[in-house]
Formats: sequence, structure tokens, C-alpha cells
Amino acid sequence: MKTLKRKVKQKSFGFHNQKELLVLSLRNDNGMRVRITNFAATIMSLDVPNAKGGFTNVIVGFDSLNDYVNKSKAKESKFLGASIGRYAGRVSNNKIKIADIEYPLYHENGIHLHGGKNGFDEKVWDIDYINEDDLSIALSYISEDMEEGYPGNLRVKVIYQLTNENTLKITYHAISDRDTVVNLTNHAYYNLNGSDSILDHSLQLNCSQYLEVDNKQLPTGKVKSVVNTKFDFLQTSDLRRIENKGVLDDTLIFDSEKKAKAILISEESGIKMEVTTNQPAVVIYTPEKFPDWKFRKEVQYDRFPAICFETQNYPDAPNHVHFPSSVLKAGEHYESCAELSFSIML
Repeated sequence: MKTLKRKVKQKSFGFHNQKELLVLSLRNDNGMRVRITNFAATIMSLDVPNAKGGFTNVIVGFDSLNDYVNKSKAKESKFLGASIGRYAGRVSNNKIKIADIEYPLYHENGIHLHGGKNGFDEKVWDIDYINEDDLSIALSYISEDMEEGYPGNLRVKVIYQLTNENTLKITYHAISDRDTVVNLTNHAYYNLNGSDSILDHSLQLNCSQYLEVDNKQLPTGKVKSVVNTKFDFLQTSDLRRIENKGVLDDTLIFDSEKKAKAILISEESGIKMEVTTNQPAVVIYTPEKFPDWKFRKEVQYDRFPAICFETQNYPDAPNHVHFPSSVLKAGEHYESCAELSFSIML
């Protein structure tokens, strides 16, 4: 067994906005390793055992921490691995209403996206603790009252925990001193081959319904069946079908009776990833290509390079009364959990 000193590492990479930039890593007994930075509470890489006896980094990441910082400006980074808040997804109407009080939000073309102009994805988070016993890291951020238009001083914490069962647990906590809305998620991009494309992956989603959207990708309020649509992954399906049916950037609603909410498999690496969560929905995003970026260890990606599983509440819930409420009452506790469990296909 490796020593605790080798299981937990921390390294400084200078300062941003007068806060120290750190990269932390956790390694379990099986050699699985996750690297996290306190810039945007970002997952930078996740090395998972593969069927060939080695390890595959299944999360797309930049080669340099400076790229995360510099490319976060104007959202050039596409939120690569970042924590998203206060509200993940799109919000319409240029405002939210809480207890009959309207709060204007920053918007572009009528869309408020992923928390606004300078969301949690551009903040340097504090390190609350590093627990060597259960291989966990806690990072926190205080979003001040009216930041990006949201009411309440919101205290946010994310805990990343790596288990010896090869599961990465991501848990967001939040509490506010005023009624507000909250919807937090992680925006990691997954590729179980570690390079090239996800088109040879297979996917199963225990989601019988999806949210209809308009031409701005904003929910219309209608919930529809996935049957006979491009969103139907109720049975395990080859992702190559998205080549003809187009990029996925949509909200699917989980079937509550199923424990495993999503299952992604790569025959090439032999890696199987199962996603579980306490959230009602997931935004599935499959970009057609990435910009000409310098990726970790000079890895190259092709068309349809990765897939996101943004587990969360419904986008635009503050503007649809029949959606699950995203209101967090003053003093109440918010918790959003996701578990990514990895195994090798035999």
C-alpha cells in the first residue's frame, strides 16, 4: 500500500487576483488519481485503470493551469472541468423572481448562462481542508449578495472524494442568508479512450423524458417523451448515431426508480463509467470539436471529442412554476451529489 504522503499532493502555481493558485491530487490504493485546482474548483484530470493494465485520463484538460485562468475570460474555455454557479444552465426573461421581487440578471441575447458574466467558473476558491484518511478535498467560495444579480450571501462548498472502489464523489453544499436560487454542477468533459473521439463509445441514459427547447436553447416548459427521438438512449446505443443526428446540448430527465442514471462504455479502453446523482436531470453536451488547444500531455482529439454529464435541476426553473423549484430559502441547506464509478469491462 502506498503511503498517505504519496496519496495526497499539493503544489502552488502562483497567484490570481491575490489568491494562491493550487493543484491538488488524490491517489487511491489502486493507483487511480484525480487532479483538482482551486481555480473554479476544476477537475483537471482523472486517471482510471483500463483493460490493458495501465491508466487512461478520462477527463479532457489543458496542459497548463494558466490556460484555465486565461481561457476562462469570455468563456473561451467552454467551462472545461469547472464548477458552475450560481445557476447552471440557461435562464430566460433577463431576470428571476423570488417572493414577488424581481432581480435583473446579466444576459446576452436574452440568455443568462451558467451564472452570468463572471460565474463561479472564474473564481479562485479557498481550500477548506484536505483529508488524508478518506482521500477528500473541500473547497469553498462566498458569493456575495447581488453578485451577478442574485440575492443573498451564498456560502458554497464542494467536496471531492476518491474511494478505493474507484468512485469519484462530487458533493456541492450551499447556504444563503436570503432567499435565492441555486443550481450547481460540474462541467467536466469525458472521453474514456483518453483521446480521439467518443463516437465509438456506447451510452445508456435512464431518462424517459426531455425538455423541449426553443431556437435559443431555452426550455419552452414542455416535457416530452424521448421515444423515437435522438434523445432515446433507454437501451444502450452507439454514440456514432450523433454524427447524423447532430450535437447533443439538451436536458434529459432521470427516471427516479433507476439507481444508475447514466452508463458510458468504451470498448477500446474497456472502461465503464456509471453516473448516479440526487438531481432530477442532466444536461448532455457533445461538442462537435474543440478549438486548437494544447491539451494535457499533448493529447489530440477528433470530431465529437467528449461528452458532458451536467447533473442538475432543470434549466430555467425560476421561470417555470411546474418545474422542480430551485429556490433556496434563507438558512436552508442545499446539497447536490454526483458519483462517477469506474470499472473494467470483462
